Amino acid sequence: MLVNGTWTKDWQPVQKADEKGRFVRQVSSFRNWITPDGSAGPTGEGGFPAEAGRYRLYVAYICPWASRTLMARSLKGLEEIIPVTVVNPVMTDQGWRFGGYDGADEDPLFASGYMHELYTRADPEFTGRATVPVLWDMKRNIMVNNESADILRMFDTAFEGLVPSDLRLYPEDLAEQIDALNPRIYDLLNNGVYKAGFASSQAAYDEAVEGVFAMLDELEARLEGQSSGSYLFGDRLTETDLRAFVTLIRFDAAYHGLFKTNRRQIADYPRLSAYMARILDLPGVRATVNMDHITRGYYAIKALNPSGIRPEGPAHVAALLRG
Repeated sequence: MLVNGTWTKDWQPVQKADEKGRFVRQVSSFRNWITPDGSAGPTGEGGFPAEAGRYRLYVAYICPWASRTLMARSLKGLEEIIPVTVVNPVMTDQGWRFGGYDGADEDPLFASGYMHELYTRADPEFTGRATVPVLWDMKRNIMVNNESADILRMFDTAFEGLVPSDLRLYPEDLAEQIDALNPRIYDLLNNGVYKAGFASSQAAYDEAVEGVFAMLDELEARLEGQSSGSYLFGDRLTETDLRAFVTLIRFDAAYHGLFKTNRRQIADYPRLSAYMARILDLPGVRATVNMDHITRGYYAIKALNPSGIRPEGPAHVAALLRG
C-alpha cells in the first residue's frame, strides 16, 4: 500500500480485520462529483462539469464495484463520451497493474505501470490502497472520485444534457426504498462474500456465511411475489439491481468455491437465476462481464489459492454468458 505517497508494503487481500477476525474494507477517499453545471455535489468540491470526452473511467473486470459503474455507463449510453481503461486482472505485489494480459489496457494518459501511480499523481502524500474504479478528469489531470456508489449516481444524472435517457437508476419516488435496501445488500451479500472469504476466525466466517445466504434467500423470496419480467422494485431497473447482479454473476464461478460460500449456488435459486439472466440480456450488459478476467483474477489470489490453479467450470455460467 501507499504511505505518504510511497509504496511501502506488498499488496495483501485482507485490508484490515477487527478484533473478532472480521474483514474490514477501506473507505474511499476521493469524493468529488461531476454535475451538469460543475457545481459541487453531495461531497467534495465543484469544478467538474459534465463534458463529452473529459473524463476517463479506470476499471478491473474482476472487481464487482468497478463493474457496476461499467454497467451504468452502458445502460445510460455513455460509452462514446466516457472512455474506459481496463487493468490487468491479476493483482501484483504493487496492486493493480496496466497491460500484460488479453483485454487489459496500457495507461493511455501517463504510461503508468501501476494504478497506485495515478493515486500519487492525484495526491503526492496519499496513504492507502489504490483501488478501482477511478474516475479521472483528463482536463485538470486530477482524480474526481474512486467510490463506485458515487460514480453510479453521477452516470445516472450528470450527463443527461448530453445523452438523454429514459432510464433512471435512482428514481426519486423509490429513493427511500433504495436507500434502505442498498446497505443491506452491500453488508450481507456484496461485501459479505468477502467477509467470508477473508475471515481470519471461524466465528467471523460463520457470521458472514449466514448473512450471505440470508440475503440470497430474501432476494429469492422478494422476486417470488413479482412478475417474471420484474426487478427488485417491480418492473423498473434500478441501481439496486446492478448492485445485486455484480455479486450474483461472480458467485458460482468464484465465491462459491474460493470464498467458501458453498452452502448453495445461485443455480439453486430459480428466481435469482432467471433474474440474473434477465439483467445480463439488457443492451450492453453482457459486454461488461469478462469471466476470463474474473476467474483469472480471483484464483490468482495467493492467500486463498497458493497453487494458482483455476477451475474449469461451472458450465452453466459459461452457457449463460454465451446467451
